[in-house]
Amino acid sequence: MNAPGCFVVLEGGEATGKSTQAARLGDRLRAFGREVELTREPGGTVRGERVRELLLHDHAALDARAELLLLLADRAQHVAEVVRPRLAQGAVVVCDRYTPSSLAYQGVGRELGVDDVERMSAWAAGGVEPDLVVVLDLPDTLADERVAATRDRLESEGASFHARVREAYRVLAPLYGWVLVDATGTVDEVTERVWSAVRRVLP
Repeated sequence: MNAPGCFVVLEGGEATGKSTQAARLGDRLRAFGREVELTREPGGTVRGERVRELLLHDHAALDARAELLLLLADRAQHVAEVVRPRLAQGAVVVCDRYTPSSLAYQGVGRELGVDDVERMSAWAAGGVEPDLVVVLDLPDTLADERVAATRDRLESEGASFHARVREAYRVLAPLYGWVLVDATGTVDEVTERVWSAVRRVLP
């Protein structure tokens, strides 16, 4: 009999190492014999990857509400096509970004309002909520240094935008039960901190 599914989301501001830690978490879970679905938002489906390309690599101006609606369309398809079915099959779904990103980036960073974005995101997700949200947190100065070396559309936003997003994660984490994890130190050190949080929720 398959183990019950588990939905783990890795979050944080830009350049915090989410993708690296998601991949490492997937490897460790597989080593323990768990079936893993490693996915991401935006993206995670064929259509979603097209949305990702538009959102992150098309540098033309995009209205904040249009940006949110594209992200929510991606989420609805992603949940229907990947997340919900894989959870039903007993997989551990490890997702690089999910609803918390919408709250931090669009709700606070784009100043669309957390309450409105939360309602819309919940509708798009169809009631599928993570079992655990791990937020990788970096000091502002170190985060700014890392972001300066990258070039996608969101990463190219100004320092004030990224500061709002990072602070949003810190403020929202205790309200929503997200786990803040120190993302400083070596990659291995961060991996162990993430694993410490994840192993507590695994069925």
